[in-house]
Amino acid sequence: MLKYPIVSLPLLFIFSLSACSGMESKKAEVPEIRPGILQGYLPMDIPVDSKAFVLPAPAEDSPRQELDDVVSAKALTLRSSPRWTLAQHDAHLGFPAAANAFSCTLGIPVSEQETPELYMLLRRTLADVGLATYSAKNFYQRKRPFMINEEPTCTPDEEKELRHDGSYPSGHTSIGWGWALILSELAPERADALLARGRAFGESRIVCNVHWYSDVVAGRMVAAAAVAKLHTNKDFLTAMTVVGEEIGRVREKGLPLNDDCTAEAEALSTWPWHNRRPSAPTE
Repeated sequence: MLKYPIVSLPLLFIFSLSACSGMESKKAEVPEIRPGILQGYLPMDIPVDSKAFVLPAPAEDSPRQELDDVVSAKALTLRSSPRWTLAQHDAHLGFPAAANAFSCTLGIPVSEQETPELYMLLRRTLADVGLATYSAKNFYQRKRPFMINEEPTCTPDEEKELRHDGSYPSGHTSIGWGWALILSELAPERADALLARGRAFGESRIVCNVHWYSDVVAGRMVAAAAVAKLHTNKDFLTAMTVVGEEIGRVREKGLPLNDDCTAEAEALSTWPWHNRRPSAPTE
């Protein structure tokens, strides 16, 4: 029985908006669970039960919600800044655009043309890691920040759908952190930078005013659980070996990166609590 919720889910709606137009070469080898979204490596009838291990969503008058409110207010000050622009980019999970999120930190261009094996790995694990949040999402049905503070989001065209999609945990964060964990294993010499980018990918959802800080923290936990399960899957492990070899070959070519990595680094440096260690929230 199919247990992943694949009907009327904003996360899947977002994926399908940017369905890849250049994915014909390997698309036929992997079935779709929805137009533009490929089947992951994990069996669809054995999802990660995220509600079993993430903390309950913060109560309205709890210290955790108080922290969420403080972080949200600080993130709102970044509107129209370079960090806001990067958050808009991180919000789009459709391929091929999503493939570039980790290009700068990985140090190679990521595309279906240059790194087809890595491209496919990212597309398939997106489903495994992102949909793993829905057990908890559907259980808690937490309201998103923009529904409470009535401030704009960085993706206004998606607000209608997001209103019907639980905020806790963050699916985008789970995807970004899951990819960071996977890529850190493939390129351990760049693990620090990759993990920092994965953290920032989730923080972009706070900047966008569509997720709370605790949503992001829980999303990372879900990602870790999903990636752990992926390591029990033979097809995934085989793909990891193939992708590792591909990354090595592409790195030797010294190909130029498609993104402005300097601008990305500058945008990431403006997160509200960077260089403010005494007041930084703890997890």
